[in-house]
Amino acid sequence: MSAGALAAADRQQPQSLTRVFAELQRDGLISRTRDTRDGRQQVLAITQAGDEALDRDMAQRDAWLDIALADLNETERQVLLLAARLMDRLADSPAVLPGS
Repeated sequence: MSAGALAAADRQQPQSLTRVFAELQRDGLISRTRDTRDGRQQVLAITQAGDEALDRDMAQRDAWLDIALADLNETERQVLLLAARLMDRLADSPAVLPGS
């Protein structure tokens, strides 16, 4: 994916992610190659080390969430489930501001 496409997917400006991408590349977590269709652009790809780091991070987050959820009672879990459904609906709603 290009840096611009990745930034757009995250609703960021590509310039604001320049330093982040440089650090990820420096740490060997992503690679950059020239786009074969448009030589002016670079394509970012996660490396094997990046994929492994992502897997470790996700496992740590999942372990934390499992522990945190274990402390909730059934009513609290149901409230979270309802909140998650509402957040999904909000995320799927059109992002048009009044007067735009």
